Formats: sequence, C-alpha cells, structure tokens
Amino acid sequence: MPSDLLSAAAASPARPVPAGALDGAFEHLHVRHDAATGLLALICIDSTVLGPGDGGVRMRPYDTFEDAVADVTRLARAMTMKFAAAGEDRGGAKAVIIGDPRVDKSDALLRSFGRFVASLGGAYWAGEDAGLTLADMAVIGSETSYVSTLPVAAGGAGDIAPATAAGVVHAMRACVARVWGTEDLRGRTVAVQGLGACGANAVDLLVAAGADLVVTDVDAARVRLVLDRHAGAPVRAVAPDAILDQEVDVFAPFAFGGVIDAGALDRLRVQVIAGSANNVMVDEAIERDVVERGIVYAVDFIANAGGAIMDADHLRPGGIDPQRVARKLAAIGPRITGVLDLADREGILPSAAAARLANERLAAAAGAGGRPSVTPPN
Repeated sequence: MPSDLLSAAAASPARPVPAGALDGAFEHLHVRHDAATGLLALICIDSTVLGPGDGGVRMRPYDTFEDAVADVTRLARAMTMKFAAAGEDRGGAKAVIIGDPRVDKSDALLRSFGRFVASLGGAYWAGEDAGLTLADMAVIGSETSYVSTLPVAAGGAGDIAPATAAGVVHAMRACVARVWGTEDLRGRTVAVQGLGACGANAVDLLVAAGADLVVTDVDAARVRLVLDRHAGAPVRAVAPDAILDQEVDVFAPFAFGGVIDAGALDRLRVQVIAGSANNVMVDEAIERDVVERGIVYAVDFIANAGGAIMDADHLRPGGIDPQRVARKLAAIGPRITGVLDLADREGILPSAAAARLANERLAAAAGAGGRPSVTPPN
C-alpha cells in the first residue's frame, strides 16, 4: 500500500475526513486499516431513509486518500438516487478498498473487509463492483451475512452484470427513439468503452440487436475475448485513447466515471450517451454543454440500476422472481423517457430531473421533517 495513503488515512475509523472532499450530507463514513492484511477501506452510508445502506465494493488504486473519499461519497450518493428512482426499498451506500486488485487482493484481505462490514451490524450491505468477482464476494460473505451480491450456490442472485447491461440497453433504446423515432438498434453504431463484466454483456446484447460496434478496453485480453466471441459480427476494436474520436451514433461508457470533460466532449461525434459508468460527467457545466449540443443523455443512476434491482429483488420474501426482474429492467426505458420529458418541460438538466424523481420518493419515505433532498452526485 502506498505510504502516503497510509499516513493520510490513519488507523482509526473515527479519523476526520479531508476538508473539501465531500458535501457532508451523508450519514456515516467509516475507515478501516488492517496492517496485517494490508486492508485500507472506506464505507460510506449515504442514506438509510428507504432501508439499510446497500452498494458495491470497488477495489482500485487511488493517487491520494482524498481521491478515495471523494469517490466513495459520490458513489454512495448515486446509490441513494438509484434505489429511490427505481422504487426499491434499499438505502444508498458504497465501499472502496484501496489497492490494485491484480496484485493486492487476497483472501485474507477480503475476509478482513468482511469483518469490517460485519462490525456495522447490517447498516451496510456489500455488493459487487469493479475489481471484485462473485468468488471474492463469497469470501467476504464467509465473515458476514450482510452481502447482497453472492453466487447462487451461496444463496445469492448470481452474476448481476447481465441485468445491469440489459437495463442500460433499455435506456439506450429510449434515447435512440428520442433521436430517430424508433428504438430499433439495427444499423446504429455504438462505441463501447470498457469491456468488463457489464460492457462485455452489453456488447452481446447490442450485437444480437443488430448494432454495429466499436469497442475498447485498457486490457487487451478483454478486447480479444470480445472479438473472438463475435467473430464475423460488425465489431471492431480501437485503442483506448481513440474511442472518443469515433463517428458513431451512441457513446456507451462502461468503465470508470468522469470520462466526459470539456476536452472529451469536443472530441465526441455522437447523438446519444448511454452507459453504465457512474458519474460520467465531470460536473454540471459539462452536462449543460451536452444538452446544448443536442446530445441525448441517459442519466447514469437511472440507466445502470439493473444490477441493483436484481440484488434487491432476491432479498424480497420468497426470493428472486426472474419475470418481476425482467419487468423492472424493461421499465428503465420508460423511466429515462419520463426523465427527459420532465427536463424538457421544466428547462432543467436530465440529472436534475432524475434527482427530482428520486427525491420525491425519499421525501415521501422520510415524511415531514425528514432528511432534506439529495443533490445529484456531480
């Protein structure tokens, strides 16, 4: 673990967090350092108005501790909005493990994180996110019952990536229909950035729908797997730094967030942005520029809710109902349409319209004198 991160974090969960890294509107931020296993992790519980905090565990290296704090608080806020807008009775939370999953991840570290989760007594439920696998979640689950994403054999819903990808494609169809008058993806060109679990599943769905694809990933092995699986299909690969320059109909970010800044937007030649990446716009000004350029944007916490919907459904009495999940995933398309309609009527940004949808449900749950509305995670 980089020494600057360790010295910045300190070992106590009660350590004050860096000023300026967050808005302070979350409920709790917990920090855990376990020198024996190398664990340095943060859990942010943004809101429990609708239920216990629930959200994925992301493992990645961060340049600074402040970067990790900013990421986990923004992601937790997005989970609050995601569950609220999707109509699920779960609160918003997120966790990050600081480290490179390729070299720093171990069963001992994951079990230590599981004990961290257990120490919160059910206030936080851990889901799967970038850098971890279903097998990793089972290791975490060996130390705590508060895990929302688990293999089927361990009592979970299994791989949620296909559900996330399916929800994004429903959102993409709604945006395409807004531009071209039909949600048919045949003949549409889509640039997919990121071929991890969600991105690769989205490629499968888009190929089946008749779209032409340009794909990329920083991991060449992932690119090769996708190209081999779709040999003969209209799928071609470009270098990661070239994906923004492709003249396509849809840009689909499936990697980490913050990809669209002023420089990236000037390079994009698209009419739709729809993907699973969280917090894809660096700030509100960029989203405003996107709208002014006539680009239709599927707000991320609406579009990428499929996996969260699937995990929440398996926790319902009686367990997961595949038909109910399919209906909920299909509803993401009309929900995106409703958000865009509201944005047009009110002259507000799509993210603000989506936030209004989520906040109406949060306010109804909180009742009079409840927690103030939540701002979008930009």
